[in-house]
Formats: sequence, C-alpha cells, structure tokens
Amino acid sequence: MIQTDLLGKRRISFSQRLLWSVFMIFLLFITCFFIFQYQREKAFAEDKLNNLLSNYNYQLYRYTQNADDINEVVNNFIEDILQKDLRVTIIDPSGTVLFDNNHTDDSFDNHNNRAEVVKARNTGQGFAIRSSDTTGKRYFYSASNIGNFIFRSALPFDPELKELLRIDTGFIYFLSVMVLVFLFVISSFTRSIAKTVSELKEFALHAYNGQMPDSDYIFPNDELGDISKHIVKLYHRQRKAAKELVLEREKLMKHFQYSKEGFAMFSPEGKEILSNILFIQFFNLLSENRIHQAGDAIDIPEIDSIQQFLKKNISNPGRKKNVLRESLTIDKNGKIFLVECLLFLDNSYEISIHDISLQEQESRMKRQLTQNAAHELKTPVSSIQGYLETILSNPELDPEKRDAFLERCYAQSSRLTHLLRDISVLNRLDEASGMFDLSEVSLPQLLQEIEHEASKRMQEKILHRKLFYRVTRLFTEIILCSIPYFRICMIMRLHMEERIFVLQ
Repeated sequence: MIQTDLLGKRRISFSQRLLWSVFMIFLLFITCFFIFQYQREKAFAEDKLNNLLSNYNYQLYRYTQNADDINEVVNNFIEDILQKDLRVTIIDPSGTVLFDNNHTDDSFDNHNNRAEVVKARNTGQGFAIRSSDTTGKRYFYSASNIGNFIFRSALPFDPELKELLRIDTGFIYFLSVMVLVFLFVISSFTRSIAKTVSELKEFALHAYNGQMPDSDYIFPNDELGDISKHIVKLYHRQRKAAKELVLEREKLMKHFQYSKEGFAMFSPEGKEILSNILFIQFFNLLSENRIHQAGDAIDIPEIDSIQQFLKKNISNPGRKKNVLRESLTIDKNGKIFLVECLLFLDNSYEISIHDISLQEQESRMKRQLTQNAAHELKTPVSSIQGYLETILSNPELDPEKRDAFLERCYAQSSRLTHLLRDISVLNRLDEASGMFDLSEVSLPQLLQEIEHEASKRMQEKILHRKLFYRVTRLFTEIILCSIPYFRICMIMRLHMEERIFVLQ
C-alpha cells in the first residue's frame, strides 16, 4: 500500500514493508534450505548409484578371475542384471585399457587421468559424471581399485538416469505449502501490527494538528496495544499538565503585573526573561538617562553594588550551591527605593525594586508621635508627682491648699486619661485600614438619609443646619484620614471639636 508522509512524499506503508521484509528473509531461508536439501538428496542418489555400480565392479572382478573369455563373462553378467546398457572397463596399473565391452579396438588413451580413475587410485573408490572421450556420450562412471586394477562400470546419463537422480518432488511441494502458510501467518501478524500503528499514526496526526477526537482510540489487547494505551495516557496527562502550567503562568504574570514592586528576571548572560512595567518606571526615577528595556537597568551607576555582586558570583565556579541575596536602599529625587537581587543555583537572577517612601514616612511619623506623646505625658505626670510630693512632705498643710493641690492632680490625671485615649484611638485607626471592605457610596444620598432620620429629632432649624454642617465635615475628614500624613491632626481636631460640641 502506497502512502504519503507529512511532506507529501510517496512511501510504502510500515505493515507492507514489515510483511515483505520478514517474508523475503523466510524465503531466503527456505531457498538456502532447499538448495542444501537438493544437494543432499542428489549426493544421496549419486552415492546410492555409485554403491550399485561398485557392487557390480566387485562381482565382475570375481567372475573374471578364472574366466577364459572375459567378453562372454561380461555379456552373461549384463544379461542377468537390469541395466542392459552397462559399460564395463578394466584398466591395468599403467592406465592401459585391457577391456571395454562397448569398444573393441585398441585406440584408447591412457585412462589414469580420468577423474573417477584418479579418485579410485587415491581412495580405492571414485565416481564422476562426464562425457566419454572415446564415445562422446555422457556417462555416470564408478571405478573401484581392486588389486591395483581399476574395474569401472558406467551407465549412460540418459533421461531415465536423470529421473533416478532427481530430487523428490514431494519435498518441493512441502516447501511450497510451508511458504504459503508462513505468508498467511505473517500477513495476519503484520495486519494486527498495522492496525495498532495506524491508530498511533492517526493519534499522532490529531495531536500534531491539535484536533483530538471525542471518541477513544481502540488498540489490540497485546503488549503493543498496552504500550499505545500508555502513550495516549501520557499525552493526555502532559496536555493536562501543560494547561495547568499555562494557568499558573497566567496567575504569576498577573501577580507580576499588578504587584506594587518592580520585578525582572534575567538569564545568566543578562538577557531579559520576564519583567513588569513598574520595573522600568521605578528605574527611570533612579536613572539620569531614559530606560526603555529592563536589561538597561543593570548598567546604571546607582546599583553599582548589585553589578559587582553579580560579576563576583556568576563568574566564580567555586561558589557554594545556594541562593545568594544582595540588597541596597537608594534615596533619590525625594523617593526611597529598596533594590534586591537574588542569584539562583543556575546563575539566573532576579532584581526587584520597591518604593518604600510611604513606609519610611510612616515610620518617621510614628517615631515623632512617640516622642510627642512621651513629652505630653511627662507634663501631667510631673505635675501630679510634684503636687503629691508637696502634700506628703507637708502633713500640716492648709486644707484649702491640699484640696487645691488634689483638684490639680485630678485635672492632670484627667488630661493624662484623654492623652492615653487619643493614643488608643490613633492605634485603632492604623489597624482599621485593613479591617473594612471599601465600597462606593453616594454622599448626597447618604446625607439625605441622615437628614431625613435626624430631622424628626431636631426641633430647631439652626440645630439641623449645625448637624448637616457637622456631618459634611465629618465625611470630609474621614476621607482625609485615609492619608497617613493627616491622621494625627484629624484625631486632634475631632477630639477638640467633640468637646466644643458638647459644651454648646
């Protein structure tokens, strides 16, 4: 069967190549076996005929020992056997023909150079199939060396003798049947293999084109079918893993894109593998020159320590097999950046840059707040301590002064209580930013609802206006309090206005 490959070239199918390859090997084996058997059968027939003629030679030797007329003895012997056309030749040690029943004259050549005679002289027995130099006919010669005389019998190599020496035709028929049976068996075997290979080929084409059918592939219930099933399962498992890998990669890419850090990953040669937009934006704030690619950020002088760190460790073959880390803080153009570099085991590395200006400002504000709070707390504590020491050191102090001192201690303790409450409120505001879910609110609608609910309780118009003004300012200040810079001042203002509102 002629098929075409992916490039459109014509080729013989795998099953046909397998079938004819195995069949030709078997046919070659059968041919060699047939030739061997033919030679063996032919040698067996020649040996059988040679033994028959050799037996005739020994019988003629006995008959001619005391015979007066050798020709008569030979003729009588031929009359008694089946081979009437038997040719008998007697050769003396010198090679001279003493007797030949088919040729009566003495014009014989020396017969010691005949093939059968040479074998008989050497081994005592020899035969050959050749044409006679005397008569020109083709004979089967059998020579026996008896008492250094050669007794030779020969039969004409005619069709009857050829038939006698011919190989058995039943053996040829048997080999032919064996070839046909083997062809049938190997054809069935290759057809089964071809079915599996065809299913695998169809599966490979669908996998190559990305068009997998809904139906499952059916393979034979054998070892090759099991291997094919495992291949299909491995493919589907690989496809599932690839899809999961794509999803994970998308998650990672989204994380990098929406991350608040600038991030970039590089190969050991410094080629960019992955980066986000913040990486270039942050480095443009650091660098004097405009940066268009993530790879350009490595060469800016502001991160010279990172460059030296990479040169030292990437080119060092003796460094320990662990992940190395280097970081530095850069304060430039009113911004504070933390730059970190991670060098992995395969010498690839990543660089991240993070704007920590807000954290630094909050840290400074907290330190300032702590200092201010400590200063504010010292005043009432010192006052209370002084008044109490005066009272304790003067037992006979005037009661009016003692009561005045105690009232001042109480006032200072109240002041201290308010300061501690303000600090507690400030701490709760710092923690509350992550405790609430933000959502969009319509301020006009919210104010109308508050006004509607509060109007029932208000009796005077001026109180209603004051409340409306108060709520508006409250929402404005809540929005401003989301900015860390205004938190402290807003807390203080809210605290003071609450006192004024209570007094009113």
